[in-house]
Amino acid sequence: MPQINVAIAGVGNCASSLVQGLSHYANGGSNDELGLMHWDLGGYRPKDVRVVAAWDIDERKVGRDVAEAIFAKPNNTVVFCDHVGATGTTVAMGRRLDGVADHMADYPADRTFLPADLPEADLDEVVRTLRETQADVLMNYLPVGSQLATEFYAEAALRAGCAFVNNIPVFIASDPVWAQRFADAGVPLLGDDIKAQLGATIVHRTLTDLFAKRGVTIDRTYQLNTGGNTDFLNMLARSRTASKKISKTEAVQSVAAHRLDDENIHVGPSDYVAWQNDNKVCFLRMEGRMFGGVPMNLELRLSVEDSPNSAGVAIDLIRCAKLAKDRGQGGAILEPSAYFCKHPPVQSTDDAAHSALEDFITRMTRH
Repeated sequence: MPQINVAIAGVGNCASSLVQGLSHYANGGSNDELGLMHWDLGGYRPKDVRVVAAWDIDERKVGRDVAEAIFAKPNNTVVFCDHVGATGTTVAMGRRLDGVADHMADYPADRTFLPADLPEADLDEVVRTLRETQADVLMNYLPVGSQLATEFYAEAALRAGCAFVNNIPVFIASDPVWAQRFADAGVPLLGDDIKAQLGATIVHRTLTDLFAKRGVTIDRTYQLNTGGNTDFLNMLARSRTASKKISKTEAVQSVAAHRLDDENIHVGPSDYVAWQNDNKVCFLRMEGRMFGGVPMNLELRLSVEDSPNSAGVAIDLIRCAKLAKDRGQGGAILEPSAYFCKHPPVQSTDDAAHSALEDFITRMTRH
């Protein structure tokens, strides 16, 4: 039977939702609740995905089975799978580098990271683990702003010949140097910055595209987000959000009829509200002009559980990465990156990206 071996860097809320989702569908989760592009994608189903390696730096997760670690603090996402069976994979001590912002230490233990007092993994060790476990795909779930730490795991994946999926807004797939290195090695690279199933950015993009198609001129727009998970707490350090802001802003600008001046568009994280936990609330406003220059405005409030909102997309990304690996395709894999990510190497409208992705899946499956 086909199987996809997955490694995870960062066992946080998003990893929790992904692992819960894999168990949910393996246990017979209803097809009516999929949240996936396809149940069978290129011959691979959700139950074919297996977690074979994982790294984190938190003392409450390191040394525990992944099935236990995903429920350890500071994770606070919703539990939607009552039974997550033991994976047989123990979370190893990772490499900290810039993965933990200094200000995180100022918050209560159940809200912040508690780095384990253990020797950190070196590059050779991670490469060896990826090879020994025959990992097909390495999922990067590190905190926003982890440039050096992300590059560390990207390098490990490259040396091990393991496809790398960059779910965060640190530019790897959209960086020509990294993309060329993966292309030269014949290793698939997907990213950057995963889009949620129905999140703030995809809704903002869809409305922006709708305005363009209906001939409504956008004069200014903002997207303000609040949440209470470690992602939002981490992003209180604005120095860590530069690439995040670029990623989210370009995702919207790329589908606008005309680019907005910087002063007329604001897309990015707003604030940390502890009691929201993993719930993310988006406040969206768009101002524009219709026929005859008559003004209009639109306001929208969207509330979603942040981490489950991306888990189905992650399963689709994993399977697309494996399809590319099966075919020996290396470098930035453009079609799934454009459809599933906010800052892909090449931006396109969602309709065009969806069509190209379906062609990619059919082409990869046929061969």
